[in-house]
Amino acid sequence: MAKTKLEEEVRRRRTFAIISHPDAGKTTLTEKLLLYGGAIHLAGSVKARRAKRHATSDWMEMEQERGISVTSSVLQFDYEGFRINLLDTPGHQDFSEDTYRTLMAADSAVMLLDNRKGVEEQTRKLFEVCKLRRIPIFTFVNKCDRVGVSPLQLLDDVEAELGMACAPLTWPVTDGTNLLGVYDRLDRQLHLFDRGGDHGASAPSVELTGLDDPRVESLLGGPATERLLEEVELLDAVGADFSEEAFREGAISPTFFGSALTNFGVEPFLRRFLRHAPAPPPRKSSEGEVHPEDPRFTAFVFKIQANMDPKHRDRLAFVRICSGRYQPGEMVTNVRTGKGIRLTDPQQFFGKERERVDTAWPGDVVGIHDRGGLRIGDTLAERGSPTFESIPPFSPEHFARVIVPDPLRRKHLDKGLLELSEEGAVQVFYQDGVTGPAPVVGAVGPLQFDVLLHRLEHEYGVEARLEPMPYRDARWVTGPHADIRRVGNGLDAALVYDRNERPLLLFRNEWVRQSAEGRENSLHFHRVALD
Repeated sequence: MAKTKLEEEVRRRRTFAIISHPDAGKTTLTEKLLLYGGAIHLAGSVKARRAKRHATSDWMEMEQERGISVTSSVLQFDYEGFRINLLDTPGHQDFSEDTYRTLMAADSAVMLLDNRKGVEEQTRKLFEVCKLRRIPIFTFVNKCDRVGVSPLQLLDDVEAELGMACAPLTWPVTDGTNLLGVYDRLDRQLHLFDRGGDHGASAPSVELTGLDDPRVESLLGGPATERLLEEVELLDAVGADFSEEAFREGAISPTFFGSALTNFGVEPFLRRFLRHAPAPPPRKSSEGEVHPEDPRFTAFVFKIQANMDPKHRDRLAFVRICSGRYQPGEMVTNVRTGKGIRLTDPQQFFGKERERVDTAWPGDVVGIHDRGGLRIGDTLAERGSPTFESIPPFSPEHFARVIVPDPLRRKHLDKGLLELSEEGAVQVFYQDGVTGPAPVVGAVGPLQFDVLLHRLEHEYGVEARLEPMPYRDARWVTGPHADIRRVGNGLDAALVYDRNERPLLLFRNEWVRQSAEGRENSLHFHRVALD
């Protein structure tokens, strides 16, 4: 039976995110994937755009000034018949909550490691989120153009740290100091790279050969050839074998080596990734599994971004399509509110740049204009009332009161805090119900506060200052309200309420929080907010 158009489009979709510790090279790898996909012509530049020195996904002025990624964006491009949706995530650990939400929209992840450092703290946290969501993980060991930890030792460290075996599908070819290429263990092909003179700005020329080629020793040199043959023999004997089933279950990670900066190993990785990464899978809902081939349109909101274009003061909801076909003008229901929404003027993205699209399919991410009715986690459905898994907020680790010297700007402040909290940029709390003279903002990392002040000033015309609060741990809490207030009035604690009037207890440190949890039998503490 011939495949339907919907089935064909689902089959060729690949939607994934890159997770890494800061400075592992995520932005560079992203650009090189775009380079090979033909989405940009030179690394550091975007087609039809002159901002060559900015990463293609870093569109906010503050990101460009500081050279960091603090928001998630979407990069969509085609490569060898596949439609790739790369969910680019913040590179700074202070914005990890945005990454948690974005991983809800991904079907697989690429774990990027620095070959000198291996698994680092932020990588470990994001790995745990992937594990909870059962997201298959690829591993790319980056910066192999520099001397680092032994590849065999690094694989052992990953398994010891994360409890996940690595199956190397490519292997670095070195002379002990320089990276000469990579060896594809499945195709038995040696990829030898010409470093070129443009510092990795364009795709390098590649020479392919097999290990039985008599020219190998002259191409690599005697010591490098001997090293490669010994390591390949060892991997074939004792290395973890790649299994599609084990990969889908999260027990094993296909592993690749290379250097995003110089392009070594990037294209072999991309080809293997597209071959083995899952197409959009069924999604669990309150009405059972929703299959992508179901002709009924369903989707969920995983990100809201206000003022992507400050000139137009717009607000876009990033929507991950789960089933059916997305067409402009279609009426759907916001399952949370029961209200109908007409999907007009859909946008697809390439970093800051966007264009109108006439259709989109499961796995794709589109932006729809939102007038304030949508929230992160909302399910949109053509018919029926399926509700997809919620995207709960995580408890913040830093808190501050927002002080505005000019009382006439209070309404502007309230609007700014509401919109920024709805898009997940910061969490807003109040110490007296849902009102109060000085709102409290909470963040995973202090850099979020800098972004908050910057955006309040430049997008809402509010000059504010923050008064830090001495709390570094927090939990949402359920139980008798008298007991909650008693704990919140303690010497090293405070009580605030989120916008849904759920109580959150703030603690000076982890020890105080653990002491309260052990002492207060009538209360239940939660790291994420309960619906």
